[in-house]
Amino acid sequence: MQIIKTPAELNAYAAKVKSEGKTVGLVPTMGYLHEGHKSLIRKSSEQNDVTIVSVFVNPTQFGPSEDLETYPRDLERDKAAAEQAGADVIFHPEPEDMYPKRYGTYVSVDSGITKILCGKTRPGHFRGVATVVTKLFNISMADRAYFGQKDAQQLAVIMRMVSDLNMNIEIVPCPIVREADGLAMSSRNTYLSAEERSQALSLSAALKQAEDAIKNGRTNLDKIKRGIRDKISEAPLADIEYVESVTFPELEPCGGQLDRKTLIALAVRFGTTRLIDNIIVSPNQEG
Repeated sequence: MQIIKTPAELNAYAAKVKSEGKTVGLVPTMGYLHEGHKSLIRKSSEQNDVTIVSVFVNPTQFGPSEDLETYPRDLERDKAAAEQAGADVIFHPEPEDMYPKRYGTYVSVDSGITKILCGKTRPGHFRGVATVVTKLFNISMADRAYFGQKDAQQLAVIMRMVSDLNMNIEIVPCPIVREADGLAMSSRNTYLSAEERSQALSLSAALKQAEDAIKNGRTNLDKIKRGIRDKISEAPLADIEYVESVTFPELEPCGGQLDRKTLIALAVRFGTTRLIDNIIVSPNQEG
């Protein structure tokens, strides 16, 4: 497995691979790889001749008071995990390589999908995501890119961007990967104290309760969301930021009834750690 450091080097590598008629899969990450990332890498390896994993903590998607400096980093750990999962290349640039002096071009998805859910409290976040993902698509010349459903709003934003800009790349959504006890895998889980982590299980428990209710015929979204809030509120340390329902992947407002494919998403803080989770459900969902 190769480690490539600069955009120019990766672009030259990708051009050579493509000239040989090979397909390229891209797994964009901010590193500190866990089983969720590895599932994306394995999927890419199954579907492509070459898999590139980017490991880059992207500064443009962090707000002034967010955890850019403390975000977990461990390249040696990431190299071992990526290679084990089947990656061929890790792309690990420095911030100044991606955003050189006088850099001034950004990609904004200006529809309402970036102003709801996480976009309400993280202004500028999705502009940073869209910009770095566009750069990674261009640099890697990838045929397919792999994103997890845990970041469902991010996934929807990227799908919209690719459609709006006629980008010649396939976006492959992949399911949420959870710990054995149900907690959605996230690099930020390492921030949780033992007690916070224990109480964070209320998120997946609340979503599972909602999913079961839908399988049993419940369709009133307000009652479903209220049930989620009530379940999470049983955890004393939980500070709920939002529990919302929107259509997926359009992220448009839902009516009061579950009558189409719907994302039920939440964000909750435990101490200084902000966790997100979600389910995607449909009417007449079978158990």
